[in-house]
Amino acid sequence: MQKLDRLGWAAGISFTAFGARIGIRVSEPEILKRLPEYLPPSWKPSAARAVDQLYSVRIGGAGARAGVRHYHLIYGGPERLVRTTEIDAALEALEEDIHLYVAMMARRRVFVHAGVVGWKGKAIVVPGQGFSGKTSLVAALVRAGAIYYSDDYAVFDTRGRVHPYPKPLGVREGEAGIQKRYRIEALGGAAGMKPLPVGLVAVSEYRAGAKWRPRALSPGQGALALLANSVPARTRPEAVLEVARQIAAQVPVLKGARGEADYTAAGLLARLDS
Repeated sequence: MQKLDRLGWAAGISFTAFGARIGIRVSEPEILKRLPEYLPPSWKPSAARAVDQLYSVRIGGAGARAGVRHYHLIYGGPERLVRTTEIDAALEALEEDIHLYVAMMARRRVFVHAGVVGWKGKAIVVPGQGFSGKTSLVAALVRAGAIYYSDDYAVFDTRGRVHPYPKPLGVREGEAGIQKRYRIEALGGAAGMKPLPVGLVAVSEYRAGAKWRPRALSPGQGALALLANSVPARTRPEAVLEVARQIAAQVPVLKGARGEADYTAAGLLARLDS
Protein backbone atom coordinates (compact mmCIF):
# COMPACT_ATOMS: atom_id res chain seq x y z
CA MET A 1 0.00 0.00 0.00
CA GLN A 2 1.31 3.47 -0.94
CA LYS A 3 0.15 6.97 -0.10
CA LEU A 4 -0.68 9.60 -2.70
CA ASP A 5 1.80 12.05 -1.17
CA ARG A 6 1.81 15.32 -3.13
CA LEU A 7 4.64 16.94 -1.18
CA GLY A 8 6.87 18.47 -3.85
CA TRP A 9 4.32 17.66 -6.57
CA ALA A 10 1.92 20.09 -8.20
CA ALA A 11 -1.16 17.89 -8.34
CA GLY A 12 -2.41 14.32 -8.29
CA ILE A 13 -5.41 12.08 -8.83
CA SER A 14 -6.53 8.69 -7.58
CA PHE A 15 -8.95 6.30 -9.23
CA THR A 16 -10.16 2.71 -9.21
CA ALA A 17 -10.31 0.30 -12.16
CA PHE A 18 -11.42 -3.35 -11.91
CA GLY A 19 -10.79 -3.26 -8.16
CA ALA A 20 -7.27 -1.79 -8.32
CA ARG A 21 -6.63 1.52 -6.53
CA ILE A 22 -4.17 3.69 -8.42
CA GLY A 23 -2.70 7.14 -7.83
CA ILE A 24 -0.87 9.48 -10.21
CA ARG A 25 1.02 12.57 -9.11
CA VAL A 26 2.35 15.12 -11.60
CA SER A 27 4.85 17.94 -11.58
CA GLU A 28 2.72 20.10 -13.89
CA PRO A 29 -1.05 20.38 -13.23
CA GLU A 30 -1.81 20.99 -16.92
CA ILE A 31 -0.92 17.40 -17.73
CA LEU A 32 -3.91 16.20 -15.69
CA LYS A 33 -6.17 17.30 -18.56
CA ARG A 34 -4.56 14.71 -20.85
CA LEU A 35 -4.55 11.79 -18.45
CA PRO A 36 -8.16 10.53 -18.83
CA GLU A 37 -7.61 9.30 -22.41
CA TYR A 38 -4.76 7.09 -21.16
CA LEU A 39 -6.65 5.53 -18.24
CA PRO A 40 -8.40 2.14 -18.36
CA PRO A 41 -12.00 2.03 -19.59
CA SER A 42 -14.55 2.21 -16.75
CA TRP A 43 -12.11 3.97 -14.42
CA LYS A 44 -13.74 5.88 -11.59
CA PRO A 45 -12.34 8.84 -9.62
CA SER A 46 -11.54 8.11 -6.00
CA ALA A 47 -10.86 10.25 -2.92
CA ALA A 48 -8.63 7.58 -1.40
CA ARG A 49 -5.19 8.65 -0.22
CA ALA A 50 -3.94 5.08 0.13
CA VAL A 51 -3.41 3.33 -3.23
CA ASP A 52 -2.12 -0.03 -4.41
CA GLN A 53 0.11 1.51 -7.08
CA LEU A 54 1.50 5.04 -7.28
CA TYR A 55 2.76 6.61 -10.51
CA SER A 56 4.83 9.79 -10.72
CA VAL A 57 4.97 11.97 -13.84
CA ARG A 58 7.73 14.56 -13.94
CA ILE A 59 7.47 16.87 -16.93
CA GLY A 60 10.76 18.27 -18.16
CA GLY A 61 11.38 21.82 -19.33
CA ALA A 62 9.41 23.88 -16.82
CA GLY A 63 11.54 26.89 -15.94
CA ALA A 64 14.60 25.51 -17.73
CA ARG A 65 16.87 27.33 -20.15
CA ALA A 66 16.14 27.38 -23.88
CA GLY A 67 18.29 25.05 -25.96
CA VAL A 68 18.58 22.49 -23.18
CA ARG A 69 17.20 19.01 -23.82
CA HIS A 70 14.31 18.34 -21.47
CA TYR A 71 13.37 14.85 -20.39
CA HIS A 72 10.01 13.60 -19.17
CA LEU A 73 10.23 10.91 -16.50
CA ILE A 74 7.61 8.33 -15.56
CA TYR A 75 7.89 6.22 -12.42
CA GLY A 76 5.79 3.25 -11.28
CA GLY A 77 6.45 3.15 -7.56
CA PRO A 78 10.24 3.54 -7.19
CA GLU A 79 10.98 2.12 -10.65
CA ARG A 80 11.63 4.44 -13.58
CA LEU A 81 9.55 3.31 -16.54
CA VAL A 82 10.73 5.75 -19.19
CA ARG A 83 12.95 8.76 -19.81
CA THR A 84 12.12 10.53 -23.04
CA THR A 85 11.95 13.94 -24.69
CA GLU A 86 8.56 13.09 -26.27
CA ILE A 87 5.56 13.73 -24.05
CA ASP A 88 3.32 11.41 -26.10
CA ALA A 89 5.82 8.57 -25.69
CA ALA A 90 5.95 9.22 -21.95
CA LEU A 91 2.17 9.10 -21.59
CA GLU A 92 1.96 5.96 -23.73
CA ALA A 93 4.48 4.26 -21.43
CA LEU A 94 2.37 5.33 -18.46
CA GLU A 95 -0.75 3.99 -20.15
CA GLU A 96 0.83 0.63 -20.99
CA ASP A 97 2.00 0.06 -17.42
CA ILE A 98 -1.31 1.11 -15.85
CA HIS A 99 -3.29 -1.22 -18.12
CA LEU A 100 -0.90 -4.09 -17.42
CA TYR A 101 -1.12 -3.46 -13.68
CA VAL A 102 -4.92 -3.49 -13.81
CA ALA A 103 -4.85 -6.68 -15.88
CA MET A 104 -2.64 -8.35 -13.28
CA MET A 105 -4.62 -7.16 -10.26
CA ALA A 106 -8.22 -7.68 -11.42
CA ARG A 107 -9.71 -10.44 -9.27
CA ARG A 108 -13.10 -10.94 -10.89
CA ARG A 109 -11.89 -10.87 -14.47
CA VAL A 110 -9.30 -12.71 -16.56
CA PHE A 111 -7.35 -10.49 -18.98
CA VAL A 112 -5.94 -12.01 -22.17
CA HIS A 113 -3.82 -10.12 -24.71
CA ALA A 114 -6.28 -10.06 -27.61
CA GLY A 115 -8.35 -7.97 -29.94
CA VAL A 116 -12.11 -8.40 -29.67
CA VAL A 117 -15.11 -7.48 -31.82
CA GLY A 118 -18.78 -8.34 -31.65
CA TRP A 119 -20.72 -9.81 -34.57
CA LYS A 120 -24.42 -10.64 -34.43
CA GLY A 121 -24.41 -11.21 -30.68
CA LYS A 122 -21.16 -13.21 -30.51
CA ALA A 123 -17.56 -12.18 -29.90
CA ILE A 124 -14.59 -12.87 -32.16
CA VAL A 125 -11.42 -13.04 -30.05
CA VAL A 126 -8.01 -12.56 -31.69
CA PRO A 127 -5.27 -13.48 -29.16
CA GLY A 128 -1.81 -12.08 -29.74
CA GLN A 129 1.03 -10.07 -28.25
CA GLY A 130 2.23 -6.72 -29.53
CA PHE A 131 3.26 -6.48 -33.21
CA SER A 132 1.28 -9.61 -34.12
CA GLY A 133 -1.10 -7.57 -36.29
CA LYS A 134 -4.19 -7.88 -34.10
CA THR A 135 -4.95 -4.14 -34.15
CA SER A 136 -5.01 -3.98 -37.96
CA LEU A 137 -7.24 -7.05 -38.03
CA VAL A 138 -9.60 -5.54 -35.45
CA ALA A 139 -9.75 -2.32 -37.49
CA ALA A 140 -10.59 -4.34 -40.64
CA LEU A 141 -13.34 -6.21 -38.79
CA VAL A 142 -14.82 -2.91 -37.61
CA ARG A 143 -14.71 -1.53 -41.15
CA ALA A 144 -16.64 -4.63 -42.21
CA GLY A 145 -19.39 -3.81 -39.72
CA ALA A 146 -18.30 -5.53 -36.50
CA ILE A 147 -18.71 -3.82 -33.11
CA TYR A 148 -15.50 -2.77 -31.40
CA TYR A 149 -14.68 -4.24 -27.99
CA SER A 150 -10.89 -3.98 -27.65
CA ASP A 151 -7.61 -4.05 -29.56
CA ASP A 152 -5.50 -4.85 -26.50
CA TYR A 153 -7.22 -7.04 -23.91
CA ALA A 154 -10.06 -9.54 -23.93
CA VAL A 155 -11.66 -9.26 -20.49
CA PHE A 156 -13.43 -12.48 -19.47
CA ASP A 157 -15.73 -13.18 -16.55
CA THR A 158 -16.09 -16.57 -14.86
CA ARG A 159 -18.86 -17.55 -17.31
CA GLY A 160 -16.50 -17.09 -20.26
CA ARG A 161 -18.23 -13.97 -21.54
CA VAL A 162 -16.05 -11.16 -22.87
CA HIS A 163 -16.59 -7.60 -21.64
CA PRO A 164 -15.94 -4.29 -23.45
CA TYR A 165 -12.50 -2.73 -22.97
CA PRO A 166 -12.71 0.01 -25.62
CA LYS A 167 -9.46 1.90 -25.28
CA PRO A 168 -8.41 3.99 -28.31
CA LEU A 169 -6.89 1.95 -31.13
CA GLY A 170 -3.14 2.30 -31.45
CA VAL A 171 -2.66 2.02 -35.22
CA ARG A 172 0.90 1.90 -36.57
CA GLU A 173 1.24 3.89 -39.76
CA GLY A 174 3.92 4.52 -42.38
CA GLU A 175 7.24 2.81 -42.90
CA ALA A 176 8.45 3.93 -39.47
CA GLY A 177 5.46 2.28 -37.81
CA ILE A 178 4.61 5.37 -35.78
CA GLN A 179 1.61 4.68 -33.59
CA LYS A 180 -1.41 6.98 -33.85
CA ARG A 181 -4.39 6.83 -31.52
CA TYR A 182 -7.92 6.71 -32.87
CA ARG A 183 -11.23 6.57 -31.11
CA ILE A 184 -13.33 3.95 -32.81
CA GLU A 185 -15.94 6.54 -33.81
CA ALA A 186 -13.30 8.30 -35.90
CA LEU A 187 -12.97 5.12 -37.97
CA GLY A 188 -16.71 4.91 -38.52
CA GLY A 189 -17.25 2.19 -35.92
CA ALA A 190 -19.12 1.81 -32.65
CA ALA A 191 -18.05 0.41 -29.30
CA GLY A 192 -19.81 -2.49 -27.59
CA MET A 193 -21.71 -1.88 -24.37
CA LYS A 194 -22.53 -5.32 -22.94
CA PRO A 195 -20.73 -8.64 -22.41
CA LEU A 196 -20.95 -11.24 -25.18
CA PRO A 197 -20.48 -15.00 -25.36
CA VAL A 198 -17.49 -16.00 -27.47
CA GLY A 199 -18.36 -17.33 -30.91
CA LEU A 200 -14.91 -17.78 -32.46
CA VAL A 201 -11.23 -17.56 -31.49
CA ALA A 202 -8.68 -16.81 -34.22
CA VAL A 203 -4.98 -17.17 -33.38
CA SER A 204 -3.15 -15.42 -36.20
CA GLU A 205 0.05 -13.57 -36.93
CA TYR A 206 0.69 -11.29 -39.88
CA ARG A 207 2.98 -12.60 -42.60
CA ALA A 208 3.33 -10.66 -45.85
CA GLY A 209 1.69 -12.49 -48.73
CA ALA A 210 0.18 -15.23 -46.59
CA LYS A 211 -3.35 -16.50 -47.26
CA TRP A 212 -5.68 -17.10 -44.33
CA ARG A 213 -6.06 -20.89 -44.40
CA PRO A 214 -6.32 -21.75 -40.71
CA ARG A 215 -6.43 -25.15 -39.08
CA ALA A 216 -8.80 -25.99 -36.25
CA LEU A 217 -7.16 -26.60 -32.88
CA SER A 218 -8.30 -29.25 -30.44
CA PRO A 219 -9.91 -28.01 -27.22
CA GLY A 220 -6.65 -28.67 -25.37
CA GLN A 221 -4.58 -26.80 -27.96
CA GLY A 222 -7.10 -23.95 -27.97
CA ALA A 223 -6.94 -23.62 -24.20
CA LEU A 224 -3.14 -23.50 -24.33
CA ALA A 225 -3.28 -20.77 -27.00
CA LEU A 226 -5.44 -18.62 -24.73
CA LEU A 227 -3.29 -19.46 -21.71
CA ALA A 228 -0.14 -18.38 -23.57
CA ASN A 229 -1.59 -14.89 -24.05
CA SER A 230 -3.20 -14.46 -20.63
CA VAL A 231 -1.85 -11.84 -18.25
CA PRO A 232 -2.31 -13.45 -14.79
CA ALA A 233 -1.30 -16.99 -15.85
CA ARG A 234 1.35 -17.20 -13.12
CA THR A 235 -0.49 -15.37 -10.35
CA ARG A 236 -3.96 -16.93 -10.89
CA PRO A 237 -3.37 -20.08 -12.95
CA GLU A 238 -6.52 -21.91 -11.79
CA ALA A 239 -8.87 -19.07 -12.77
CA VAL A 240 -7.13 -18.55 -16.12
CA LEU A 241 -7.11 -22.24 -16.99
CA GLU A 242 -10.80 -22.63 -16.10
CA VAL A 243 -11.81 -19.77 -18.41
CA ALA A 244 -9.51 -20.99 -21.21
CA ARG A 245 -10.86 -24.55 -20.97
CA GLN A 246 -14.46 -23.33 -20.92
CA ILE A 247 -14.07 -21.25 -24.07
CA ALA A 248 -11.99 -23.76 -26.04
CA ALA A 249 -14.46 -26.55 -25.28
CA GLN A 250 -17.43 -24.58 -26.60
CA VAL A 251 -16.27 -22.63 -29.66
CA PRO A 252 -13.95 -23.16 -32.66
CA VAL A 253 -10.33 -22.07 -32.15
CA LEU A 254 -8.54 -21.47 -35.46
CA LYS A 255 -4.83 -20.89 -36.03
CA GLY A 256 -2.85 -19.78 -39.07
CA ALA A 257 -0.73 -17.07 -40.65
CA ARG A 258 -2.57 -14.26 -42.35
CA GLY A 259 -1.76 -11.62 -44.90
CA GLU A 260 -4.07 -8.79 -45.91
CA ALA A 261 -6.35 -7.84 -42.99
CA ASP A 262 -9.55 -7.14 -44.96
CA TYR A 263 -9.43 -10.56 -46.62
CA THR A 264 -8.95 -12.27 -43.24
CA ALA A 265 -11.70 -10.21 -41.63
CA ALA A 266 -14.18 -11.26 -44.32
CA GLY A 267 -13.22 -14.89 -43.79
CA LEU A 268 -13.72 -14.66 -40.02
CA LEU A 269 -17.15 -13.07 -40.33
CA ALA A 270 -18.22 -15.67 -42.88
CA ARG A 271 -16.99 -18.48 -40.63
CA LEU A 272 -18.94 -17.13 -37.65
CA ASP A 273 -22.04 -16.74 -39.82
CA SER A 274 -21.79 -20.38 -40.87
